[in-house]
Parts: sequence; structure tokens; C-alpha cells
Amino acid sequence: MFVDFFIRRPVFATVCALMIILGGAISIPSLPVAQFPNLAPPQVVVTSGYIGANAQTVESAVTIPLEQTINGVQGMKYISSTSGNDGTSQITVTFDVSRDIDLASVDVQNRVNQALGRLPNEVKNTGVIITKQLGGFVFAAGIYAENGAYDSLFLSNYLDIYVKDAVKRVPGVGDVVIFGERKYAMRLWLDPARMAQRGLSATNVLNALQEQNVQVAAGQVGQAPLPAGQSFQISVRAIGRLTEPSEFENIVLKTGANGTLVRLKDVGRAELGAEDYGSILTFDGHQAVGLAITQLPGANALDVDRLAKAELLALSKTFSAWTKVCRGL
Repeated sequence: MFVDFFIRRPVFATVCALMIILGGAISIPSLPVAQFPNLAPPQVVVTSGYIGANAQTVESAVTIPLEQTINGVQGMKYISSTSGNDGTSQITVTFDVSRDIDLASVDVQNRVNQALGRLPNEVKNTGVIITKQLGGFVFAAGIYAENGAYDSLFLSNYLDIYVKDAVKRVPGVGDVVIFGERKYAMRLWLDPARMAQRGLSATNVLNALQEQNVQVAAGQVGQAPLPAGQSFQISVRAIGRLTEPSEFENIVLKTGANGTLVRLKDVGRAELGAEDYGSILTFDGHQAVGLAITQLPGANALDVDRLAKAELLALSKTFSAWTKVCRGL
């Protein structure tokens, strides 16, 4: 009976169908993102660094212990990992679509804490980083300087200081990855022949560096309890960590039997350079640095893309006239 009513009145049925379509089209822009179904499985990424180790050492000392502990966490679908010759270890844990990403991250954090005792001290000193993300990048951009005005070392540190944190504050951005990154670092170059003549090894240099390049709390002079007549209390400020190459070159490595001092400059040199030269990125023949954006789970990729580009456009107004931002890397 109900169906016959619309069959006998085709014009009325057509008008009702058009109204339903129009109402749906109007409601689409106002539909909350939270109501959208999750299509991509959530991921938790565990990143760590073993400075100076090769891929095989990282695999056996860092990646395998972490994988063995994380494997089997609630809601996990599969796990994958990479170990690099630059000492980096990255483990990606992919969960079921229905798994809450916040709870999954907590579960992975608890598993990682169980494995910390099996990791080398160098890894524990630099820390194990756990982040939540969805697979793939929302977009990537390249930054380069025309006419070679700035090298990749300058561009990388400029992005790290002035751009990266600002883009990470954009709503929905999970992380900002810099490709071809060149963080400033003090590099010590040692001459093996000169070190052998003085009976020194790289371990001696490392121990001297740890002993003499420290931040010291020197205390105070005239702190209570005070003797009679004491009127002043002065904080002692000692020289902390070294900052200049000349200061590193004056580090004392050894004291000879006759009292002579062997300094770093006697067996090598120090220079301010990049922490890692393992990757090189160019664009159109220029030295460049890549910037990639990932989104948070549950964020709208279109909104993240639009807001992140707008933030980059606003930040580009403070760039030098020689620096350009390009899409498509």
C-alpha cells in the first residue's frame, strides 16, 4: 500500500528523492570528522639511536631485543623494523583499525620499558622515542637556496630552529620529518699515526672528553651557616660545556712523565660540522633539505594539508630572498 502511493504519484516521489539528496549534500560539510570511519590502520613507531654502530650491531643489540618484547602486544596486526648503518633503529607496530591508538601507544611504551635493561648504555643515554602516526606522508616540501647562498648545513638547522616546531603545532600534524638533515655537531678528527706515537687510543679521547666537557654546579660562597661578620653570599659560576673548536682542541689527553701535556690539537683537530653526512638531497641541481608532514590518527588529511601549507607560506615570508620552498619532492 505504501509503495503504491509513490508509484501512482511519480512527481511527488521524484521531489522527495531530490529533497533527500539535497539534505545529504548540505549535511556533508558539517559532518564531524570523528564520525568518519577509520580506513588506515594506526601505527606506533619506536625509534632509537646507537651512535657509531653498524647495521648488524644495531640489529642484534637494539632492534631484536625491542622486537621480541613488543611482539604480541594487544591488537597488533604485524610488526616491521629497519636497522641502519648510521646507528638508527626504527620499529613500526601496526594495529587493527578498531584499536585505540592512545591505549596502543601506552601498551608499546610498557613493553619498551621492560626491554630497556637489555639495551646498550649508549642507546639508553640518547633515549627511545615512541610516536603515534598513520602510514605515509600528507605532503612533502623542499627548501633550497638559489645561487648557492646557503648550504644544506645552514638550511637544515634553520628548519630545525624556526620551522619544524611551528609546523608541528598545526592541528592534526603528527610529526615533521627532515630529509637530508644536518644538525650542528662538534666533530673531532684524529690522526692514527700521531696517536700511536703517544700511546693513545680513541677510548682515551672519549674518556677525556667526558671528564672535561661537563656542566658543573659549583655551589656558593658564603652560604649559611655563616661566621660572624659575613655579609655576602655569592653564587659560583664555573665554565660549563665547551662550545668553540679551539676549546675542544685544548682538551688534555695525557700527562707525560716529565710533566708535558698532550692535547687534542697534538693528535688531531676539531671543527663545527654536521652530525651526520649519510644522506644527501638535491633539487634542480641545488643543495636542498626535505620537509615531510605526517598526520595524527583521526585527523582529516585535507585539513592537515591545507593548514600546514598555510603555515609554511606564512613562515616563508621570514625566509631570505635567496631561499625558496617547492612542492613535489
